[in-house]
Amino acid sequence: MHSFSTGLLGILAFLWIIAGVRMLRGMAIVPRLTAIVPLRDTEYPTVSILVAARDEAAGLARSLPTWLAQDYPHYEVIVVDDRSSDTTPRILEEFARLHKNLRVIRVTDLPLGWLGKSHALATAHAHATGDWLIFTDADVRFAPDLVRCALASAQRKGWDHLTTFFTPDMAGFWEKTVLSFWFFSLILWLEPWSVSDPKSRRYAGVGAFQLLRRSAYEAVGTHRRLALEVVEDLKLGKLVKVGGFRSGMALSDGMVRVRWHEGLHGIIQGLTKNSFAACNYRISTLAINLLLLFTFHILPYLALIFARGIPQVVAGVSLLVLLILRLRADRYHETPRGYALTHPPGAIIFSYILLRSAFVVLSGGGLTWRDTFYALDDLRKGSV
Repeated sequence: MHSFSTGLLGILAFLWIIAGVRMLRGMAIVPRLTAIVPLRDTEYPTVSILVAARDEAAGLARSLPTWLAQDYPHYEVIVVDDRSSDTTPRILEEFARLHKNLRVIRVTDLPLGWLGKSHALATAHAHATGDWLIFTDADVRFAPDLVRCALASAQRKGWDHLTTFFTPDMAGFWEKTVLSFWFFSLILWLEPWSVSDPKSRRYAGVGAFQLLRRSAYEAVGTHRRLALEVVEDLKLGKLVKVGGFRSGMALSDGMVRVRWHEGLHGIIQGLTKNSFAACNYRISTLAINLLLLFTFHILPYLALIFARGIPQVVAGVSLLVLLILRLRADRYHETPRGYALTHPPGAIIFSYILLRSAFVVLSGGGLTWRDTFYALDDLRKGSV
C-alpha cells in the first residue's frame, strides 16, 4: 500500500510539474490588451456590439454607458430586448433617444427550437452593419479603449476571432473562494496559449467578450448553429476553430468587468445551468471531470494531512506547484493572495455544482431557463 500511494502521488506530482511548466510558459505569451498599441483612426473597420437582454435593468444601468462611451471612430450598439418584464425597455428607450449609435430591437415571442439568448443574438446580427461583431452580455462593462485595443490585437495577430477573460467584481469570502477556483480550473482546461495554434484542438469563447470577423461568423453558420446550445459562447469558439478560422485568447487586465453571480447561492444557481451542458450532457464526461477534480485538487491535500514519510513529501511537491500556479492565476482576476489557500473548499463546492447540474437536468428531463423548458433530448441534439 505504501509503494502504491508513493507511486500514485509521484505520478500526480510529475503531472502537476508538467502542467505548471506549460501554464507558466503559455500564459507568458498570451497577449494583454492593456499592452496593445492602438491603431490609427483610419485603420479601424466598422464594428457592431451585439447584446441580448432579458430583465437586465440593474446590469444595463451600469454597462450600457460604457458601451456607448467607446473611444472608437466607427461603431454601433444593438441591444435585443428579449421579452423583458422589468424596466429594461424603458432604460433602453431613454438611452436610444440620446445616442444615435444605439439601436434597440424588441422580441416578443421565442420561436420553437431556440434558446432565448441565441435567438436574440441571431436577431441582432440580422440588423448589424459592422465588418466586425462583438458579442457581450448585458451586465458587462467595457473600458473606454477596449474596442480599439481588441481590434488592434486581432488584426496584428491575424485572428478572425478574439475572446478574453473578464475581471469579476467579487464580494465576500465565498464568492472569492469559488470564483477564483473556477477561473484557475478554466485556465488549465482551456489552455489559452494553445487556442491560437492552428494545430491545437483547443478552443475558447467567453460570453463577456467575443470579437469576430463578420465574414467568419456567417461562414460558420451564425447563432443558428447554436440555437439550442446552452454554452453558446464556448461553442461559438469551437465553430470558429473547427471552421478553419484563426482564433485567439487575450487577457483583459480589467478592461472587461462584470458583477457576475452574487453570493454562494447565486454562484451555485448560475453555474448549475451551464455545468452539465459543458459536459455535453454525458454522464461519462461528468464522471471523468469529477475524478480529475478529486485526484488533482483534493487528494494532494488529504495526503499531506494523513500520509507519512515519502508519500507526504511527494504530496507536498504537488501542492507547492499548485500554490505557485494559483498565486499566478489569481493575479489575472484580482483575487487577494490569501485565497490560494481556499483551493480545497473551492474544489469541493465546484464538484457539488457539477453533480447538482446533472441531477437537475436528468431528474427533470431537461432544463428550465428564463421561464422556458427545454427537453433533454432536444438539448443533446442541439449540442455542438
